[in-house]
Amino acid sequence: MAAEGAEAEGRAPACLCVLCGLPAAGKSTLARRVLSTAAQHGWRASVVPYDDLIPEHAFQTKVVEDGVKLREMHTEWKLHRQAVLRCIEQFLEQPQVLAELPSSCQINKAAWERCIQALLEPEALDRCYAGRAPLLFLLDDNFYYQSMRYEVYQLARKYSLGFCQVYLQCDLEACISRNQSRSEPIPTEVILEMVKRLESPNPQKNTWETNSIFLNTADNLSNGDIQRVMDLISSALSNPLSPVEDNSGQTEADRLKCATSVVHQADQACRRIISEAMKTARENQVPTEHMRSLAARLNESKAAFLHSLRRQLLQEVAFTQEEDVDVERVVKTAVDVFDREKQEILLGIMNENK
Repeated sequence: MAAEGAEAEGRAPACLCVLCGLPAAGKSTLARRVLSTAAQHGWRASVVPYDDLIPEHAFQTKVVEDGVKLREMHTEWKLHRQAVLRCIEQFLEQPQVLAELPSSCQINKAAWERCIQALLEPEALDRCYAGRAPLLFLLDDNFYYQSMRYEVYQLARKYSLGFCQVYLQCDLEACISRNQSRSEPIPTEVILEMVKRLESPNPQKNTWETNSIFLNTADNLSNGDIQRVMDLISSALSNPLSPVEDNSGQTEADRLKCATSVVHQADQACRRIISEAMKTARENQVPTEHMRSLAARLNESKAAFLHSLRRQLLQEVAFTQEEDVDVERVVKTAVDVFDREKQEILLGIMNENK
């Protein structure tokens, strides 16, 4: 196990701290303050700025009608983010080596070297292997999806590192104003789109997000704010995560339970949709024989839809016990698909009756 290797090598404690929030909420300012304070504590620390590491085009928010093209963009975007985590993992495994990044690596090599240069100083490495200098990575990014942060948590758990999150709360108007004063502001529509998608940490729902704090950054950061962050990181360093255990049997049971719940709720919603469609058909005086045909086609469509949904949940959708599935959202998304199918069938029958 990675943790056992760390113990054998006498590796110093380490922590991955996620800084998340809207653009211009103050993440980079906070990172600089924490970096300075960490140095005063004698820690080895580095900021991992996603904006510098990932090419600019990967951050662009676009609306693409072609579903295939949209999936390709989403896949490419995820690959960039995963490449950042692979670089961190590579450093954790061989901290004394500035490893050559593969040509296919999708991050800025020069920016990554700047991230870890201070960590490679001989004095810093000596402190690390003497067990005196904790290692801190401050991951500076928006991290607006829960899944983005969960990938960092998984890496921390794999290597028995500390893990914590700092969510910077800042009102939209202030973020837009700060962004516009930057030398290279991002488009305001990108920030507005991000607000719609933002999933802030939810420690009550997700146990893996328990070690999180919320900072109000509408005003300047206070010394008290910095102390709260340092206390959070210190706690994470003192309480590293446990490695992943083999719980495949439990995972499959949880997956089946989740799929059954989603399909049951989707079935109930589809029944209501069919009932509404039949009512609409009657109000438009659709003949009896066409009503029977409508009912049959809608029920056949529902059966095929639910079968496909169950198969996807059991075979295709990634599922982990720690990352709770938002059943309500999954059901709504799925039922929206069936609702469009219903509309096509209903319009087809009503047009035949004209």
